[in-house]
Amino acid sequence: METESALSMLAALAHPTRLATFRLLVQHEPQGLSTGQLVEASGLTQSTFSTHLAVLAKAGLVISEKRGRYQIQRVSIDDFRGLMLFLAKDCCQGRSDLCEPLLAELTCR
Repeated sequence: METESALSMLAALAHPTRLATFRLLVQHEPQGLSTGQLVEASGLTQSTFSTHLAVLAKAGLVISEKRGRYQIQRVSIDDFRGLMLFLAKDCCQGRSDLCEPLLAELTCR
């Protein structure tokens, strides 16, 4: 991942509504949520929420797919994985014993 892409993603997540939306979508992978469900969860108007959703989509964090009459929003897992790897790539100077607690935390529910 390029630095500019990572910065775009991090900037998109640096807003309470967008971060909450992204986290909600992560919880609902792989089925995703409809745009209407996300608007309702946010408590914002459709137009205000659409602006936030557009920022997440432009950054590559959220993808939209049409299912019947609904637009379903999902996390772009590949791009999210790329961001996580970008952030942790040089973790602990290659000492896996120091990174193991981080990995364990990510895999536990």
